[in-house]
Amino acid sequence: MNKFHVSVLLVTTIFMLIGCDPSATNPNVVFSEHKQDPIEELEMTADVDHSRLSYKETFYVPIYSDIYIDKENRTVLLSATLSVRNTTLKKSLYVNKIDYYDTDGTLIKSYLNAPLELPAMGTLNYIVEKEETKGGSGANFIIEVEGMDETVKPVIEAVMLGNFSNKAFAFSTEGTPVAH
Repeated sequence: MNKFHVSVLLVTTIFMLIGCDPSATNPNVVFSEHKQDPIEELEMTADVDHSRLSYKETFYVPIYSDIYIDKENRTVLLSATLSVRNTTLKKSLYVNKIDYYDTDGTLIKSYLNAPLELPAMGTLNYIVEKEETKGGSGANFIIEVEGMDETVKPVIEAVMLGNFSNKAFAFSTEGTPVAH
């Protein structure tokens, strides 16, 4: 076998191995500081004593997977970044639920296997790629958080990005507390 064939075989094998690793294309892993899924990185291994936590709130966060752009009913796919921010200087925020729902209110995915601890002044960013079309134009997250007291209130937002023709646009939404 000549060097050319060996080189082609080697390059093909490398691309096949990279293609088998979903984390190689997951933007949440690629863009994280430690090259690890940010949710998995923050998940707790020890149980939290929930009796010590007096603040608990559930938030609804609208996510637009696509938007309509003209009278011909064309749509543009959008990417979204969900951002959960702990605004306290000294206390942790505990996130118990991050669930993603579609336009019809059907649960698409529960992102947490275990609660996660967001340290003081910490931020969790999570990307929903524009190729993810299951959510539709009315997609949303339900996020449940807990903290030591009422001073541990998070800021929860989503930023959507898209482009059409030679124009790009971005807009954001805020998490809204919901009644249980």
